[in-house]
Formats: sequence, structure tokens, C-alpha cells
Amino acid sequence: MPIDAAKALAAAPRIGEISWDSRDVQLYHLGIGAGIPATDPDELRYTLESRLHVLPSFATVAGAGRPGVISGLSMPGIEVDLARVLHGGQSLTVHRPLPVQGTATSTGRIAAVYDKGKAAVLVMRTEVTDADGPLWTNDAQIFVRGEGGWGGDRGPSARLEPPAGPPDRVVERPVREDQALLYRLSGDWNPLHADPEFAKVAGFERPILHGLCTYGIALKAVVDTLLGGDVTRVHGYDTRFAGIVYPGETLRIRMWGPRDGEVRVAVSSVDRDDAPALADTVVRHS
Repeated sequence: MPIDAAKALAAAPRIGEISWDSRDVQLYHLGIGAGIPATDPDELRYTLESRLHVLPSFATVAGAGRPGVISGLSMPGIEVDLARVLHGGQSLTVHRPLPVQGTATSTGRIAAVYDKGKAAVLVMRTEVTDADGPLWTNDAQIFVRGEGGWGGDRGPSARLEPPAGPPDRVVERPVREDQALLYRLSGDWNPLHADPEFAKVAGFERPILHGLCTYGIALKAVVDTLLGGDVTRVHGYDTRFAGIVYPGETLRIRMWGPRDGEVRVAVSSVDRDDAPALADTVVRHS
């Protein structure tokens, strides 16, 4: 088996320094569709350096996303075909508001390996601290198709009970045709999101949008719609990637809450009869 769970879990963490500045933050915000309309004061908080705040999902790309998913797939005990890899879910815990610029220490490791039968799931944990203490913790759940079935622990279910009743708010957000090409400049160079031939080998008709781009678009919608535009209110953000999004589509974002410090979210593609994109999604906030 190309995945040696014991070896992967026992491997020493990868530790390195990361840094970012206002330009990285602005590029990320543009990559998730900020800046429309360009002169809107609410949008300028995402695009103009003199007013800039940081959407917490920037943590998934800070320091060009190092160690990152692709880097993690080269850790000891893991040898897989990138065309069989899908990002299954993401969990983010924000320990304090993200600064517009900073230098920090990133520690990445394989925190768990689960056997789902037809696939293996790797939980890749990244913990980031600076001189003042912890900044954020990211868990990426990575599905590797065809690598399960060795009799290992299946792990916990990521599925939640559906929210009760109709959503409190529904918004739609268009995805640009070049959105994936812009988003990948923040550090996710997986050819699945740019190369038509690679996408076909992976089983898709054309390149797909990064799941983390959809993740960022949805969080921005929640912050702007339900949290008064205050990014510092977000303390955590979990999702399951339930389906794909193609650049050029329109996302429908359904929101329930806020209730008890949480907003429940579901995201689907308007263009494909509400095909699901993000499910079991929770924004935790103050």
C-alpha cells in the first residue's frame, strides 16, 4: 500500500518560517472575488491597503500555503498519485485576529490516517504561531481514491444533522471564468485547477475551482451578510467539500443563523440544478 499509516503518523513534523504582507492578503481577497464593486467602501476593506482587514480563511494560503496539501503528500509513509487526490474537508480554528503582515512558525504533520474502504483519508494539521503565541490551526482532510481497504480505523463522520427550517438568508455569488487562475497565484499550484488535460485524467470535463476558493467565497458572504463585516468575530470555520464548482458558475449560499454563536451554511451551484459544493459547514463566531 502506498500509504504506510504508522510511518506517516510517526514522521517528524515539518517546521518552517512563513511570512506574508498586505499584497498577499489583497491577492487572496481578489482570488475569492472581493472588489466588486471596486469602489464600494465595504469591498475596499478587502482590497485597499490603508483600510485592509484579513478574512480568516486567508490562513489556508498564508506563506503560500506552506507546508500545504501537495507538500504533505510527500511526507514519509505517503506516496500517491496526485490525480487520485481530492480535498475532502477543511477545519480552521482562529486563536486571534490575523495581522495584515507577519512572520510566524508553521508546524505541519499528519494527524490521522483513516480507512474509508474505497479511499484513504489523511488529516494534515498545520499549527501556526508567532512571537505572541498561537495564531491558527488548520486541518485539511484529504481523500486519496483507491488507497483504502487495509482494515484501519474509519474515523469520525463529518456529516451533521441538517439545519431546521428554511435558511435565514440566501445570496448568490458569481464565479469568474478566470477565478481559479487568479486564486492559484496564492500558492495552490495543483494542475487540476488550470490544465484541461490533467483535469480529464482526474475525471473532470475541465479544470475545477479550488475547494478552498469556494470556502473563502462562502466565509466572506457570511461575514458581510450576517456578521456586520467584522472579520474578527470569526473564531472557527469547518466544511465538507460535497461537490465540485466550475469557474464561470454562480454559487448559491444559504445561511441559517446566527444562533448560539454559529452560522450554518450550505453552498451549491445554481448552474447545475443546485448541485452541492459545500455541506456540513459551520462558522463559529462571537
